[in-house]
Amino acid sequence: MMSSSSKEPEASDGLKTFGAVLKSFRKRAGYTQEELATEVGCSSHFLASIEQGRRFPPPGFVDRCEAALDAFGTLRLAANQLTRKPGLAKWFRQWADMEKEAIALYTYECRLIPGLLQTPAYARTLFANQLPPFSDEQVEEKLVARMERQRLLTERPNTAYSFILEEHLFLRHVGGHDVTMELIDHVLALAEHRNIEVQIMPLKGESHAGLDGPMRLLESPENKWFAYAEGQESGQLISDPKVVSTLQMRYAKMRSQALSFEDSMSLLKRMRGA
Repeated sequence: MMSSSSKEPEASDGLKTFGAVLKSFRKRAGYTQEELATEVGCSSHFLASIEQGRRFPPPGFVDRCEAALDAFGTLRLAANQLTRKPGLAKWFRQWADMEKEAIALYTYECRLIPGLLQTPAYARTLFANQLPPFSDEQVEEKLVARMERQRLLTERPNTAYSFILEEHLFLRHVGGHDVTMELIDHVLALAEHRNIEVQIMPLKGESHAGLDGPMRLLESPENKWFAYAEGQESGQLISDPKVVSTLQMRYAKMRSQALSFEDSMSLLKRMRGA
């Protein structure tokens, strides 16, 4: 991603109020959603999401709406009053925002179980071992944000989710044996959903197409693809079509190199002792 700044939306009264104010000024100026979207250079879907209080308005968007609607600075003032949702790293918020609207979301991980698949116990272990240490309040804040984000998996049944996970992620036993057994049960249960596919990249293998590191790919409602790469204390949103195409190619190759969905489920069940 261009670097992920701070667009994490929250289902707050503030966002709903901003959306209502924007809608009021739009109607006052005689614009339909489609007409205003064209005027300010965004999709009507994006505009509708903001009016419904489901997305954070970017600064450039607010300025363009101010100019188009002659809003006397009211939109800018309302946007300045918004607070962002705690619990998510600032570099991740833009991607988290985009996830909420995605029609396809692909994830490859070799370091940790992805946040969307974590159990509370697994996530709490990660937060508790963070350095510099988090306060108890920060741990709870981040846990709530993570569990809230996981609602995507059940609330968006028409979104296609694909996860490729390295086998060693389960063999490390983060949090201990019981936490790992619960995690495996959780992943197996999620994989029963028709729109969620989990594949395991086997521990033994000479090579595969993902050795350059973790990646995420996302298809927007406008059928545009984006990618996200995250390191320590940083994240990058990638919109360059050439780079995104390269990552799509690698991900497609990994899907053929990983165990099939059925074999992956069988492996997890054997790990579980079933």
